[in-house]
Amino acid sequence: MSVSGVFYLKIAIHLSALGTLLWLVYLVDQNLLGADPVKELTHFLGKTALNFLLLTLLVTPVIKQFKQPLLIRVRRLLGLYSFVWVSLHLLVFIWLDLQWELLLFFEEVVKRPYLSLGAIAWIILLLLSITSINAIKKIMKKNWLTLHRFVYWAVLFSTIHYYWSVKSGLFEATIYLGICLFLLAQRKQYFLSLLKRR
Repeated sequence: MSVSGVFYLKIAIHLSALGTLLWLVYLVDQNLLGADPVKELTHFLGKTALNFLLLTLLVTPVIKQFKQPLLIRVRRLLGLYSFVWVSLHLLVFIWLDLQWELLLFFEEVVKRPYLSLGAIAWIILLLLSITSINAIKKIMKKNWLTLHRFVYWAVLFSTIHYYWSVKSGLFEATIYLGICLFLLAQRKQYFLSLLKRR
């Protein structure tokens, strides 16, 4: 893929994110989110964030398989969009579900394991987004790569968070879990190295 090809791919990613947002606005405006619109809105935002996050992990295997090193330039964009969507997911949960009861939010995070995993994933993505700035990357040097490999844990925690949060429709959640495990299996050397250190 050429440099111009990467440019157009980035445009396609931006348009995809914008199109998804416009579709969501349409669903809200037309009252098409079902009997429990807050729950559906929260799940929509969460799944969109997870989709972008899984695409972020897909970039490296695609680069290796098809020998397209320039594709690495879209990975940060996908990761940043994932953080934006997951932040909207969190915002809607605190705002519409908990009515800004922050104490209740922290109690729920501590009490419910699936919320704990979701919170950890959000913190990881926050750190990765902040350190994606080139100036910070240069300062961190080798530590940057160590930190950014935590994206694997963010993906795993996010997927489990989604799986545990649904009370019905487990088939779809299971598919997401399978895709997650498949992508993480491509990084088995990383996890094996962690086991050797222990």
